[in-house]
Amino acid sequence: MHPQLEAERFISCKEFIDALDKCHHQEFYKRMFGVCNNEKDALSKCLKEASFQTKKAALAKSRSKRDSLEKKWRILEDEEAGDDKVVRILLQREIAKREGSTNSNNKPSEK
Repeated sequence: MHPQLEAERFISCKEFIDALDKCHHQEFYKRMFGVCNNEKDALSKCLKEASFQTKKAALAKSRSKRDSLEKKWRILEDEEAGDDKVVRILLQREIAKREGSTNSNNKPSEK
């Protein structure tokens, strides 16, 4: 049996919740022989679909938030580097090459 369901939270499944509650208020022997199984299965499918839709909406919201954040990062990076960004990158590479070659010349040879 499903735990207590909030009809306000699962508006799309309200009919199925009401049908299952109504079925569960019948006499014990009717419930004992699986009379409510159809209602329970329908409610399970509805809740699964509602959960899927909620996750899908949360994922779309997360993606749009991430996209806007990345856009802001790109703007900040462009403002920080300015027009000389390419020149700075090339200079950094050249400095790294020179430091790498001087470090390899200063190493003592091992015999």
